Amino acid sequence: MHGKVNPFVEDTYQDNSTKVEGVRKTVYDVCRVLDTGPWGPSIEDALNSFDEMPQPELVVGVIRRLKDVKVALQYFRWVEGKTEQAHCPAAYNALLMVMARTRNLDCLEQILEEMSLAGIGPSNITCTELVTSYVKSRKLREALGVIETMRKFKFRPSFSAYTTLFGALSVAHEPDLMLNLFHQMQELGYDITIHLFTMLVRVFAREGRVDAALSLLDEMKSNSYSADLVLYNVCIDCFGKVGKVDMAWKFFHEMKAQGLVPDDVTYTSMIGVLCKAERLGEAVGLFEELDLSRSVPCVYAYNTMIMVMVQLGNLMKHTGKIEEALRIYEEMKKDAAPNLTTYNILVDMLCKAGKLEAALEVQDAMKEAGIFPNIWTVNIMIDRLCKAQRLDEACSIFLGLDHKVCTPDAVTFCSLIDGLGRNGRVNDAYRLYEKMLDSDQTPNAVVYTSLIRNFFKCGRIEDGHKIYKEMVDRGCSPDLMLLNTYMDCVFKAGEIEKGRALFEEIKSRGLVPDVRSYSILIHGLVKAGFPKGTYKLFYEMKEQGLHLDTRAYNTVIDGFCKSGKVNKAYQLLEEMKTKGLQPTVVTYGSVIDGLAKIDRLDEAYMLSEEAKSIGIDLNVVIYSSLIDGFGKVGRIDEAYLILEELMQKGLTPNTYTWNCLLDALVKAEEIDEALVCFQNMKNLKCSPNEVTYSIMINGLCKVRKFNKAFVFWQEMQKQGLKPNTITYTTMISGLAKAGNVLEARGLFDRFKAGGGIPDSACYNAMIEGLSNANKAIDAYTLFEETRLKGCRIYSKTCVVLLDALHKADCLEQAAIVGAVLREMAKSQHATRLY
Repeated sequence: MHGKVNPFVEDTYQDNSTKVEGVRKTVYDVCRVLDTGPWGPSIEDALNSFDEMPQPELVVGVIRRLKDVKVALQYFRWVEGKTEQAHCPAAYNALLMVMARTRNLDCLEQILEEMSLAGIGPSNITCTELVTSYVKSRKLREALGVIETMRKFKFRPSFSAYTTLFGALSVAHEPDLMLNLFHQMQELGYDITIHLFTMLVRVFAREGRVDAALSLLDEMKSNSYSADLVLYNVCIDCFGKVGKVDMAWKFFHEMKAQGLVPDDVTYTSMIGVLCKAERLGEAVGLFEELDLSRSVPCVYAYNTMIMVMVQLGNLMKHTGKIEEALRIYEEMKKDAAPNLTTYNILVDMLCKAGKLEAALEVQDAMKEAGIFPNIWTVNIMIDRLCKAQRLDEACSIFLGLDHKVCTPDAVTFCSLIDGLGRNGRVNDAYRLYEKMLDSDQTPNAVVYTSLIRNFFKCGRIEDGHKIYKEMVDRGCSPDLMLLNTYMDCVFKAGEIEKGRALFEEIKSRGLVPDVRSYSILIHGLVKAGFPKGTYKLFYEMKEQGLHLDTRAYNTVIDGFCKSGKVNKAYQLLEEMKTKGLQPTVVTYGSVIDGLAKIDRLDEAYMLSEEAKSIGIDLNVVIYSSLIDGFGKVGRIDEAYLILEELMQKGLTPNTYTWNCLLDALVKAEEIDEALVCFQNMKNLKCSPNEVTYSIMINGLCKVRKFNKAFVFWQEMQKQGLKPNTITYTTMISGLAKAGNVLEARGLFDRFKAGGGIPDSACYNAMIEGLSNANKAIDAYTLFEETRLKGCRIYSKTCVVLLDALHKADCLEQAAIVGAVLREMAKSQHATRLY
């Protein structure tokens, strides 16, 4: 037959070709009908118009091309009714594949039940595809549901379906679900590979579930599986990373005992584990062993050793280790070409050590070697330059990027935006943010946090609010850190109600306020003069199960002290100690100040001694609280002793400290001592403020040294200090009592012209002064003004004014003042009787 044509074979081929083409055309026509609209009588009529009865190859072809499960299922059922026969396995599998492609499993159980009753099973390809479709979309629970549904109807899911889902669960860190699948595979008789054991051990070890991982290793050995190099490397790496260094060492020595030769990965993993545990001597020894075991250490090993030196330098704060790292780098260049990782390690090391010039030189060497910085290198340089406040250089690197080779990512933009903002260049930071939007990068909560914080820091509060609104409008959900930062900024800007609202917004967004949230809220309310809410918020924190750190305790203790609950603050101080938290100078300062303000001075002093006994250095604030407390109750000698101790410690009293002592001396009418103290204050280069001068003027007026008080008043004006209401009132009263009525009246008028509101004492002093200076009509005019303002007029003032009016023959005015005086007398009499 060689060389001859077989006519029967040719006819058969032509018949098959014609038949396939005919089926393909019919499939196309049927699909076109099904695409015309929703299922109904018109579609059924169109399908019935085809002459031939639907054959299995036609049905399979049509279903495979459909993209809608509902349409596929309707056609599937129509064919059943039309042919009055059960579908073939291929048709069922085609329908399941449509479900897999569309990820619509609403009818999966129904179809699998039918297949089970018909004695048909899904093919391995179909089973795998059903699981894979959900794995690709990261819907692992749904993929598990597919496996469970198949097992429900006694089907055997394919090995590939199991391994696909197994790998996905490994990436998602779901060890328990993986173990469940692992046992299912064992039950079904699948051959469990060492690779599956390795994946399972890795996940359990990384989760820190050491006992479960060890149990799996024992099971593996009992089933006569021999651990390979990969498994040992995984065990060394994973157990080491969760702090089980000795166990990692055990695996390292065990693998050598089993005759396995550690490779570069083994050595570098073990070296990395030892470095993390700060067992750097052992790490160096292992590197030397690696060096001896081969002619030339690989690049990865050199990189690891450089990192060892970097970590040694960080731990020991030893610049010599940085030099050693650079020496290893130079040695490395003789044996192996440094790679991108090498240069990145060196750049990071030098930047952290503040050696930016050296880092730039390494970057230049990198380019000379034909290796161009990747985005990680760029991000390191920009971040470190920003922290060193070398912003122009950071911007230069950013602007010099070739976006085709190295495209800036969110970290690049965030580092530079934050660096610019922190250094007050918020306009440049905002322009860079706009550039980020133009480059199709999506700003995250970190970027918005930086912008909000830095706008508020520069006093541009409205711009800070606008940034938050813009973030919300762009669909970026704020995280807890952003809302905490925003709330802190708002409270510091004095927007108390907005701060409260932001705390509630944290809850409304489904976030749970943390210790910092509560600390910011309590601190903000206390600073704004609303400390009473501290008690309620503290117990709310306790109910939430939040564990307070030192900062939170300090905030709550300060709130309790400011709201007068000093005993509760004292209890919290003791609670801190029992919980192992070390109270700080801030903690002691708050309680000492609280005790001093309620005159529990001996307790306050004993607490200061306790703080010193545990090594806490008292600051000027604490000493000032004690001086203020002792001074207010007249224990001036003790206040002086505390001031002396403060200065012996090398501390410098501030203006508040001196004011506390001056106020105590003035109240004790020790005015000469106060004048000496005031001079000492100036000698120590501590500038008096408005409060200082007010204290001195009040004290001098109190002992009727009005002229001296006026000297202080003039000195205060020369210093550019603006007197407050009390200072004005004191000085006006003093001048009036001293008979310097013209000066007093001029001061009184200037005070009112500047928006000041005189009090009763000021009005009465002026009326008496004018009356004594024979200016009866002026005094009476001021008398009427006082009554109109609703200020109280003293009976003595009325008597002095009445006498002046009689002397000036102002009888009508005198009659009015007399009537007022009689009404006052009646009122006082009635009060005494009552």
